[in-house]
Amino acid sequence: MKTYTLAVIAVLAVGIDAQGFKCPAKDGLYEDPRQCDKYYECVEGEAVAKLCPDGLVFDPLIRKRNKCDQPFNVDCGDRTELQAPQPKGPCPRRNGFFAHEDPTVCNKFYNCIEGDYTEITCTNGLHFDEYSGTCVWPDSAGRQGCKQTGNILKDGFQCPKETQKDANGNLVVHPKYAHPTDCQRFYVCLNGIEPRDLGCQVGEVYNEETQRCDAPENVAGCEDWYKDDPAVASKPAKKA
Repeated sequence: MKTYTLAVIAVLAVGIDAQGFKCPAKDGLYEDPRQCDKYYECVEGEAVAKLCPDGLVFDPLIRKRNKCDQPFNVDCGDRTELQAPQPKGPCPRRNGFFAHEDPTVCNKFYNCIEGDYTEITCTNGLHFDEYSGTCVWPDSAGRQGCKQTGNILKDGFQCPKETQKDANGNLVVHPKYAHPTDCQRFYVCLNGIEPRDLGCQVGEVYNEETQRCDAPENVAGCEDWYKDDPAVASKPAKKA
């Protein structure tokens, strides 16, 4: 999130500041030259100074009546000052999207609306980025000291750091890996980070070459996987 200089502003001071602002010929809403969350409403040449709700800033380019928006959507330029924050609970300001108060928890954030908040968890493998107000890939967020959350399965499997590419050289978003001892099972790494333990339907085994479930006779080393299961063995063989 952009860095701003805090300006402690009393209601009286806002009224006084409005006296020094010269309204343009056209009625409307106009930004303060120094403070990004302050603006003026001009009616017949008279200016009334106003503030956006704490956490939001004024965007003169928005065509709608309410021109206060999230900071990551607005280019404040030289308007670096802000009103004093009004924190409440985990919300450093009354409105906005904010990182979890624990800097090691990178996959959660707060959506604050007038001090009331909702804790939101990013999609598996993503981190919250305050500069964009969204969940992004960890390397894009660039956050340090983040805890790994649920990235190791009970059997010890962890998604490899090396990326996986398909036959055309394209990055595989959700790569799959064969189980080392169970032909029927395999792993999927969501977004390359979050592991899931999955399995083929009975009668099939995982084919690492095609990355699909297949007939046992088509997978080297797994041809006899169901030989001791009479119900499966009696079924017609699946063609490759």
